[in-house]
This record gives sequence, structure tokens and C-alpha cells, in this order.
Amino acid sequence: MNKPDDITLLYQITQILNKEPDLKQSLYNILELLSKSHNMVRGTITILNPFNDEISIEVAHGISKSAREKGKYKIGEGITGQVIGSGKAVTIPKISKDIRFLNRTATRKSLKKQEVSFICVPIKKEKQVIGALSVDRPYDESYLLGEGEKFLSVVAAMIATQTIHLERARLEKEKLKAENDRLQAELKKKYRMKHIIGNSNKMREVYQMISQVASSITTVLIRGESGTGKELVANSIHYNSQRKKSPFVKINCAAIPTNLIESELFGHEKGAFTGALHQKTGKFEMANKGSLFLDEIGSIEPEVQTKLLRVLQEKEFERVGGNKTIKVDVRIIAATNRNLENAVTEGHFRNDLYYRINVFPIYLPPLRERRTDVLVLADFFLEKYTRANNKKILRFSTPSIDMLMAYHWPGNVRELENCIERAVLLCEDKTIHSFHLPPTLQTGEGSNTLPDVSLAQAVAQLEKEMMIDSLKHTRGNISQAAKTLKTTVRKFSYKINKYDIDPGQYH
Repeated sequence: MNKPDDITLLYQITQILNKEPDLKQSLYNILELLSKSHNMVRGTITILNPFNDEISIEVAHGISKSAREKGKYKIGEGITGQVIGSGKAVTIPKISKDIRFLNRTATRKSLKKQEVSFICVPIKKEKQVIGALSVDRPYDESYLLGEGEKFLSVVAAMIATQTIHLERARLEKEKLKAENDRLQAELKKKYRMKHIIGNSNKMREVYQMISQVASSITTVLIRGESGTGKELVANSIHYNSQRKKSPFVKINCAAIPTNLIESELFGHEKGAFTGALHQKTGKFEMANKGSLFLDEIGSIEPEVQTKLLRVLQEKEFERVGGNKTIKVDVRIIAATNRNLENAVTEGHFRNDLYYRINVFPIYLPPLRERRTDVLVLADFFLEKYTRANNKKILRFSTPSIDMLMAYHWPGNVRELENCIERAVLLCEDKTIHSFHLPPTLQTGEGSNTLPDVSLAQAVAQLEKEMMIDSLKHTRGNISQAAKTLKTTVRKFSYKINKYDIDPGQYH
């Protein structure tokens, strides 16, 4: 056997395995190459099924499809079964003389006319036999079967190595897919509507609106004070929509300087402005086929509003400094705590953009309008932060519950969450007490600081102080003092007597 030719052949086999992504097609090509270069009349690659110990022909050359289907063996059965069972190669000069040969495929009926030699080598993945490579070639007394066996063993090792790489790539791909599916399931679970806490009537209206709009592609405007959970609603809409497997990109328009917001939304080309050293992909491109959450949309400047309106209407834009029109398919979910109607009236917000985003408004009520949810939320945050801090806090004391219910919560749900987190960190036993809550929650009654005067007394005291200040300023001149307080001299003089004030001491 000519060694340089074998080296060239091995190189060609390496090229086939590296270039062809389909392993099965690679194996066909290898058998085709062996047929041309090594006078192979038939060749098979058999694979062992580890679940039922059945050996079947995976790829064959010179054998019909029906014959391949007949070629099934058990471990130890026939020559192929023995090779896979023992992991050792078998070489037979004349297969007509060997009783182990089963001829299951019935492809060697003319053995008396032309004697055939048979070489079968195991294909091993690490130390485990996963299949076999077998070759039929016309009997040739001068052909060194031992050399042929060594050569085919090298080819089998190359096939096994590529099989391992492809198997690892397949397993890695399946692992990544499983991880992606798991994360998607977790996100959907995390942002299910039942994880938006609250059972008040106003929150039930919010849940109903989310369920109505989530499956559509309609633009949604979420309105409400800061801290009411607008982003949580946006998450719930996206992860319960048909776009849940596509990107969900978020941008806080109020947190980005005016001169950068356009670049953040639409991207920019290299050299578009000072500091633009590289091309940048904008949020709209990143969110293509998915959803884009524009938080605090009311803070966008009018110049950018014009371009934003075009994207919403035409589904296209250009990067800053670019001429190429980019098409996008993005669902917009916007949020604001501003009064957009007033902004439109005052000219700070485009009315056409307002009508374009206000297709399906969802209003999130402040916490003070859903007081029945305060304790439900407090219990939820208590469980969350006790688990996070490895504590065993079981309940709120009655005074602490009274404080939570009496407070007006200007910071809404966010303020309540911060309050409970602080209380959990301070608490050293199993109950949250009133002294664990922030001082801002203390009421006048609870802190013993209620005023001990009536409203009428307080008003009279203020009125007296204002009259004395005006007399000091006018050096006791009653007429000028009355004018300063925008009242008549008669009324001023009446109250001087009422409060027993002496104008003469301020001359």
C-alpha cells in the first residue's frame, strides 16, 4: 500500500469531516472516497443503539435501501456484532470460508465467481464502542489486509472524533435550548398577572385590561404615579403576549440626557458626532420582532418626539448620521407619571404623538386609593425579605398594622417595599413591631404629638401674629398696617381690641 497516497486520503477525509456540517452526508462522502481509492465494492457504517443493544446500518455504499434495512444485528452476532462486542478489529481474507459471516443483507450472492475480503474495525468514542466501519473488496493475494485494517482504524478514529464533537455540539445546543426554555418559563411565571399583588376592585380592573391587551400588538400607555408598578405591568404584558420569546428592551427616557436620547433610541453611525467612535445599534433595532418599553415617555423633547412619531407610524427610521432606512417591527409599551393632556395644552408634548401612544391606556391607582391592598402587599414583601435574609419573621404586631393602614404612602408600592425591607433588617424576633417601621409612618396620635389647641385658636394666634408684624413694619400706623394686610381700618381696629394689641408700643 502506498503510504503517501494514504496520507493524502486521510487529509481528504479530514476536509470532508470539517467542511460538511451534516455528519450523515460526511459519512456517505467518506465511503464514496474509499470506494474510488481502495477498490471498495461495498462499505457500511453501523451504529449501536445503547437502549436496546441493536446494531443497524447507518450509512452504506453499494447496498440498496432494502438491504440496509435487513442489516440488523445483536451484540456478538455475526462478525459486525463480534467487533462491536469485543472492540477488536476482524480481517477475513475470504468471507466464503468463514462460518461467522451471516450475509444478512444478501448482497454477496456471487461469492463463488468473485471472492471477497472483509475488514471490520470498531468505532470508539473514548473507550466505548459506538459502532463499526466495514469494507468489502475483491480478494487480492498481494493486498496487505493488516495494512488495510490499520488504515481503516485511523479512519474510524477520525469518524469517532467528529461524532464526539457533533454530539457535544448537539448536547450543548439542546442544553442551551432547555436553559432558554427554562428562563422563558421563569420569566412568564414571574410576570404572570397573579404576581402583581392586589385584590382591590381597582386592581382587578387592571388585571382585566392586561388580559385583554396582552395577546394583541396594540400600543399600550401605562399611567400612574411613580412607584405604582408600571414596569411590572409592562413586563406582564410582554411575557403574556405572542412576542414573549422575542426581545423585551427597556429604556428610561427621563434618565438619559436630551442630547443622547435620540442616539439611544435609533442608534448612530461612526463619526456622526464627537465621540461616536463606533456604529451603535439603537433600542428600536434591538427590540425588533419584540417589545420596547419607553418609561417616562413624557420627558422626551419635542425634536425627538417627531422622529418617534415616524417610527410608530411608518415602522422605519435612520440612525443618527446615517442615510440607510431601517425597517423594524416593534410593539410599543409606554409609561408616564405626567399629565400628558396638560403637556399637550402647554405645547411640551405633540398632540399627534399623544393620540398615537394613547391607544390603550391602563391607569394604575396609587396605594392610597387601594388601602385594602396594603396588608396584602406588606405580607408579600415580608415573606420575600425574610427569605432573602434567612430570618423567621411570622407576622406584624397590631400597632404596626395600624401604622401601615393609617399612612398615606406618597411613594406608593415602592415606598411600602422599602419600608418592609428596612423593618425586616431591624427585627430580631418573630414579629414586626411599630418601632421597626420608619419615623415617617408615626402619626400624631401614635407619637403623642397631636396639637392641644383647636383650629379656631390656631387661626386666631396666626392672625394676631400677622397684625403685630404689620404694625411693627408701619411703626404703629393702623391705616398703613390695615392696607398691608389688605383689610379695612374698621376691621383692623376691631381685632386690635379683640386681641388686646397696643399699637402705641410699635411707634
